[in-house]
Amino acid sequence: MRIGYARVSTEEQNLDLQLTALEAAGCDRVITDHGMSGARFDRPGLQEVLALAQSDDTIVVWRLDRLGRSLSHLVETMNSFRARGIHFASLNESIDTGTSTGMFMFHIIAALAEFERALITERTRAGIAAARSRGQRMGRPPALDSHQIEQARDLLRSLPEADVAAHFHIQCRTLRRLVRELAVRPNPLVSAPVEIDRNEAERPERANDTEAAPESTSSSPSNGRVPGQ
Repeated sequence: MRIGYARVSTEEQNLDLQLTALEAAGCDRVITDHGMSGARFDRPGLQEVLALAQSDDTIVVWRLDRLGRSLSHLVETMNSFRARGIHFASLNESIDTGTSTGMFMFHIIAALAEFERALITERTRAGIAAARSRGQRMGRPPALDSHQIEQARDLLRSLPEADVAAHFHIQCRTLRRLVRELAVRPNPLVSAPVEIDRNEAERPERANDTEAAPESTSSSPSNGRVPGQ
């Protein structure tokens, strides 16, 4: 029996091209995985294929990376096929492990695919490192800016959390996280405490640099007499 296996990584992609090719290749049955990464081995569709296939059956894929992305994963899967007497065929690469030439070609193409994947990863990491060195922010933009977070915090005093989250088109857990981060964020409008010189503070204030001298009192008698009279 020829068992076809088709896979796409995201829900937005469709399987039409793969299904058409597998049916044209004479597959008796086609099993699919929709929205499943090739890096995972525990895909429901693939597990169903492995459970269904028997000795002398052939598992057919449209392209090699539909079975798996990494060389180690592909080799592990192929070894399990061989141990059970199951053949493997990939239409785009014209691989058929039922022949010695097909097995040889499989290892060459799988090694090249892994090498290309490693190069892409290395270039991506180098690009991220270069962007960070230039001070660029990585990742997606923040859900709300600081002004919107303050508005959300004020609204939470009078409205349910779900209503506030819906107003800003975010999830409740995102709203809670942003408000918590705002609570611990330093306020730039509050200046740092100013240290006061204790000795300076204890000095008495002086109105002028010099104190006014006291007025002198006259030693003349106060009876109105003129001296000498």
